[in-house]
Amino acid sequence: MRRQIVYHLPSPADAAVNLRKTAGEKLAIPSALCNQPPSSDIGVPKASLIFTPGRLSGRAGVSIGNKDMAMTQKRALGLDFGTTNTVMALSDTGGASRSMRFTSSAGTDDSMRTALSFMKDAGLGAAALHVEAGHAAIRQFIDNAGDCRFLQSIKTFAASPLFQGTLIFAKRQSFEDLMDVFLRKLKAYAGEEWPGDVSTVIAGRPVRFAGSNPDETLALARYNEALTRAGFPEIHYVYEPVAAAYYFAQSLKKDANVLVADFGGGTTDYSLIRFETHAGKLSATPIGHSGVGVAGDHFDFRMIDNLVSPEIGKGSKFKSFDKVLDVPSGYYVNFGRWNQLSIFKTSKEFTDLKSLVRSALEPEKLELFIDLVEHDEGYPLYQAISATKMALSSAEEAEFNFAPLGKAGRKMVKRSDFNNWIAEDLAKIEEALDEVLEKTKVAPQAIDKVFLTGGTSFVPAVRELFTRRFDADRIESGGELLSIAHGLAMIGESGDIQRWTV
Repeated sequence: MRRQIVYHLPSPADAAVNLRKTAGEKLAIPSALCNQPPSSDIGVPKASLIFTPGRLSGRAGVSIGNKDMAMTQKRALGLDFGTTNTVMALSDTGGASRSMRFTSSAGTDDSMRTALSFMKDAGLGAAALHVEAGHAAIRQFIDNAGDCRFLQSIKTFAASPLFQGTLIFAKRQSFEDLMDVFLRKLKAYAGEEWPGDVSTVIAGRPVRFAGSNPDETLALARYNEALTRAGFPEIHYVYEPVAAAYYFAQSLKKDANVLVADFGGGTTDYSLIRFETHAGKLSATPIGHSGVGVAGDHFDFRMIDNLVSPEIGKGSKFKSFDKVLDVPSGYYVNFGRWNQLSIFKTSKEFTDLKSLVRSALEPEKLELFIDLVEHDEGYPLYQAISATKMALSSAEEAEFNFAPLGKAGRKMVKRSDFNNWIAEDLAKIEEALDEVLEKTKVAPQAIDKVFLTGGTSFVPAVRELFTRRFDADRIESGGELLSIAHGLAMIGESGDIQRWTV
């Protein structure tokens, strides 16, 4: 049986004032983005919506003690809305949790790529758009690249005050609109599996949101608005690494200081938590947290910047009257997100790039660049990069093979070179690790277990950050893609979650 976990809260005074939505009040829904018939829409909740923002810092925690809930047990949905993938898990009265499964035109899976595609469809009416999410969105974009608008890594915009929306076929859509539509598509893909008795959503959030100057308050306000629109009657937030720790704690056999490192697509987060057993109950006291807006997506960009960009003109020259100048490096920033290449194709910058071919000292390289953009090879390129990165996790050398670049797209890559390319990112990830240890004044030898989660944790150079500090028998991993969502669902099922505040 799963053990009960009690999080301690120093004072109820830390709880924030609830924000309530009047029962039955109509909520604004971006209907132009939803191609489901009215019968499949997520309905407006009949009960008040409760949002309880607050704090979880220092030694503060939250009581989730095992009250007698036999008559009041309600199911909770754990939502891990990730930069790269999104996972939902559902709790049950028996103390277990299971992953939600989603079926789209791309197949059935228990995780969804955090991506959206929008396409006009005459059959739906002039104002309506055909919307897909996850791998179905990627497929729709690839099959209709010139007619489809594609968005991925939506989460990276959550905390940016500069992001006030994006135009989707001449209609501006905010972050809240995009997150809302994404969640609605997940409900549609879940079909009959979508639970009708969920009263609470426990949503994960990073310790530090992505971006150079993230606004945490803005991000949570946007999350709350989107989740409220999506029809969730009660919303709570939990640090993502804390949820992963909760999941991991089910396997602990004794008291332990546990460091959780959560490596996502856009952020790396750490939580240090003390687990102790008192009177047969496992209690958890958060000790400290830290995070940095650097993770797996940055590694992909580094690989492209070193393997591909030089082959398509980065660092090359062109003539301008009597001067020889560098091809602007700004053209290659678009590789930070593969779908940006389709947007780049319709930009003035792309027109300028094509005009440089005549004066370029190595015109064949720019022609390769232009062909790559015009033939919408962004996604196949990122697939090739991901395959190479994955291979380097288990081998000292791997082949990079991207046929559209011809001979320039086929080369061997050494793990040592990859490590050099990501050295700056690794340094920032390690600085965040140092920060949580220094702030809490906990020495590495005082940490009993280290739990690594997230796909980037498979990168050997990342694991070495921990093996240099901790004995190998103290480092564990598992459920790299699912642990956060399941931990969130378990927290929601445990009881007294209205005092769970972040």
